Amino acid sequence: MAADTPRRILDAAADEFAERGLAGARVDRIAERAGANKQRIYAYFGSKDRLFERVVEDQIEQLLDAVPFDAVDLPGYAVRLWEFNLAHPSLVRLLLWHALERPGMQVGHTESSHARKVAALRAVRGDDEWPADRLLGQVLALVHGVTLAPGPDLEHTRADLRRAVSRLVG
Repeated sequence: MAADTPRRILDAAADEFAERGLAGARVDRIAERAGANKQRIYAYFGSKDRLFERVVEDQIEQLLDAVPFDAVDLPGYAVRLWEFNLAHPSLVRLLLWHALERPGMQVGHTESSHARKVAALRAVRGDDEWPADRLLGQVLALVHGVTLAPGPDLEHTRADLRRAVSRLVG
């Protein structure tokens, strides 16, 4: 039971932070949800701020494990990423809270993950008319935009996203 306490805390904190953001979240609610005490949370994570950062990193790790990057099939990658976002709305909310409450601050895994994706794109496409970092940025912007406003028909949205990314990489 004690070995799974950090996991329970991370999961409970993810729910709390997704609902209320960093400023609105309360460690006592996280402790109650996790079946742990506040002192245990501080012992594992140090502070509410560090817990927030760890939760965001943990959620991104889950995303990276579930949706591997595919530089050859960017339309397929974009659709899989969008589907993951739809299935995990708390991640989207956490990232929005992070952007609002920590403007300009990068999440630990995002820089190295982004650099690996750019390198993979360069290896497949080179940096012809559209540099790989900018192309990746546009693909991710499409995915995030569609995630926030998917429309009522998910099948059409999926097809539209695939078509849009296909045209980008054309």
